[in-house]
Amino acid sequence: MSNSALNSIEKKAAFSLAIVFGLRMLGLFMILPVFAIYGQELVGYNPIWIGLAIGAYGLTQAMLQIPMGILSDKYGRKPIILAGLLIFLLGSVVAAMSETIYGVVAGRALQGMGAIASAVLALAADLSREEQRPKVMATIGMFIGLSFTLAMIIGPVVAQAFGLSGLFWFTGALTIGAMIMIQFMVPFSVNKAPKGDNVALPNQIGKLIRDRQLFRLNIGVFTLHMALTACFVTLPKQFVAAGLALENHWQLYLPTLLGSFFLMVPFMILAIKKQKEKQMFSSAVLLFSLALMLFWLMDNSLNSLIVLVMLFFTAFNYLEATMPSLLSRLAPAGVKGSVMGIYSSSQFMGAFTGGVLGGAIASQFGEQMIFLVMSCLGLLWFIAATGMKPLKKSKSYSFTTSIATEEQADIVAEKLINLPGVLEATLVHSEAVAYVKLDDKMVDFQEIKTLLNQTPIS
Repeated sequence: MSNSALNSIEKKAAFSLAIVFGLRMLGLFMILPVFAIYGQELVGYNPIWIGLAIGAYGLTQAMLQIPMGILSDKYGRKPIILAGLLIFLLGSVVAAMSETIYGVVAGRALQGMGAIASAVLALAADLSREEQRPKVMATIGMFIGLSFTLAMIIGPVVAQAFGLSGLFWFTGALTIGAMIMIQFMVPFSVNKAPKGDNVALPNQIGKLIRDRQLFRLNIGVFTLHMALTACFVTLPKQFVAAGLALENHWQLYLPTLLGSFFLMVPFMILAIKKQKEKQMFSSAVLLFSLALMLFWLMDNSLNSLIVLVMLFFTAFNYLEATMPSLLSRLAPAGVKGSVMGIYSSSQFMGAFTGGVLGGAIASQFGEQMIFLVMSCLGLLWFIAATGMKPLKKSKSYSFTTSIATEEQADIVAEKLINLPGVLEATLVHSEAVAYVKLDDKMVDFQEIKTLLNQTPIS
C-alpha cells in the first residue's frame, strides 16, 4: 500500500471524525448570529447576560479540554467522546427548555462541559499513520471552518422557523447524529499513537505556557475568539438596524464568508511560495484590527457592514487556518498534545472572555464601544506578533526505540541532534519512543533508523 495516500481506515476515520467535530461545532456556533436579538425575549435580559450566554461554553471547555484528553488516554477514546456528547446533549435540552436567560447560560455552560476536542484529535492520531496524520487533521480543521460558515447561514433560518428553543432542539438532534456516528461509523482503535503526540502531559504544561513563541500564538487565538464572540453581542442588531431582517441574514453571511475565503487564498500562496509567513501573519492581524476599528468609525449602512464583515472574516479565516500549522512547527518534539491542549484552552477561554467583556462594555459604554476595545486589543496582538522569530520548515516524526536507560537515551539523542536536517530530538525511554523534528528534504531517514535500530511508528 502506498504511503502517499490515506488508506481505507484513515479515510473513514478522517471523514467520520471531521463530521462529528463539525456537527458539534455547528451546534455551538448557530447561536452567534441570532442570540443578540432573540435573547431580548428571555426573562432576565441584560447585555451582560447576553454575552455570558454566547460565551459560557468557552469557560467550561477551557477548564475540561485537557482533563478529558487525559481521561481518554486512560479509559479509551470512544467512551469519553460519547460521554462528552451526552453532556453536550443535556446542555442543549436545558437551554431549549429555558424561558430565562439564566437557564440558557446554564445550558451553554453544560454544553461546554462536553469537551471532546482533545479526545477526538487523539482518536484521529490513533487511527492514522505518522506520515498521513497531517491530512487527517487538515480534514477535521476544514470541517470546523465549514461548520462555522454553515452556522452563520443556518442559524438565522432555523431560529426564524422554530424560535430560540427550536435552535437548541436542532442542536440536540445534531448531537444524537454525532453519537450514532461515533458508535457505528468511526473505526475501533487500540491506543497506539505516542502519548506526547496527542494527549496533554500535565508535567509539561507550566513550561510550555512560559514559552515566548508559543505564548504569542496562544494569546493570539485568545484575542481572535474573544473579538469574535464580543462582536456578535451587537452585530446581528446592527444588521437589523441597517434594514436586513433576521431571516435574511444568511444573504449577508453567505457571500461575505465565501468571498473572505477567496480573498485569503492569495495571502496564503504568497506566504508559502515567497516564504513570507511571518509578514503575512502580522499583516492579517493588522487587517483584523483595522476592520474592527472601521466598524467603530464608519456608519452602520448595509453596504458598509457588508464590506467590513468581509474584511473581518478574511483576516479571521486566514489566522484561524494558519495558526495551528505554525503551532505544530513551533511545538517542541514530543509534546504536541500538550501544546495543542494549551492552545485549545486559550481559544475557548477567549470565547468566554469575549462574551463577558462584550456584554459588560455594551452595558456600561454602549455596543459600538465593543469594536474600539477589540481593535485596540488586536493592535497589542499585532505588536506581539512582530516579535515572532522566522519559522524553519520542519515536520515531526515518531520512532520506536529499544533504548532502555536514561544514559543510553542521552547519548543517542546527542547523536541524533548532530545529524544533518535534524532540528530537535527527544527520547522517552520509558515509552520506548523517540520524537524527532526535522527537515525531511535534508535528513537521511535510514541513518536515523539505523541509529535507533528501529523503524518509524506506522
